[in-house]
Amino acid sequence: MAKYSNTNAANFYKQNSVNTASPARLTLMLYDGAVKFCNIAIESIEENDISKANTNIIKAEKIIVELRATLDMKYPVASEFDKVYDYIYRRLVEANMRKDKDILNEALRHIKTMRDTWKEVMRLNNVT
Repeated sequence: MAKYSNTNAANFYKQNSVNTASPARLTLMLYDGAVKFCNIAIESIEENDISKANTNIIKAEKIIVELRATLDMKYPVASEFDKVYDYIYRRLVEANMRKDKDILNEALRHIKTMRDTWKEVMRLNNVT
């Protein structure tokens, strides 16, 4: 019974975190999710769990699609972000087709770079 309550509390906390997060924080949460799913996929490839790898790479792909969809193209930098997201997405698809850890690690490095850049932008603008 206690485990059920803890699970419910954790789910409530997660949902509440999403519902109350600023747009900047939501973007950071998306990056963190993509990193998490790539890491799970890499472990799954190492364990030869192809289904789990597929599922988690697709989750990372969906996050990249969401990040692309939220770009405001009236800003010149958005087209540059779009190119990076497009590249990451294509690498994730290729990694999934081949179940290739090296390609997945490359995509993960790019996602981490984007996330770290976003964190720095948030810090410089005092955004939480």
